Amino acid sequence: MALMINSVCTACDVCEPMCPNEAISVGDPIYVIDAFKCTECVGAEDEPQCQLICPEDDCIVPNPDFEESEEELLTKYEMLNG
Repeated sequence: MALMINSVCTACDVCEPMCPNEAISVGDPIYVIDAFKCTECVGAEDEPQCQLICPEDDCIVPNPDFEESEEELLTKYEMLNG
């Protein structure tokens, strides 16, 4: 399942450089995650790095429109970074 950033975001700029797939970008007014690039860091890290570094609890949450298994996320990661 890809992640998404909700309205709790303060646009603090810490999440964007942490994404191994460059799925996070500046939005208006908050950051956004491209669900087609987000793999929840599967293939790169053990945990989603954006969630680990985000100072706001419950800001980066699962995107209900993009339910994917860990295997599907790994395949997506390999296609993006292969």
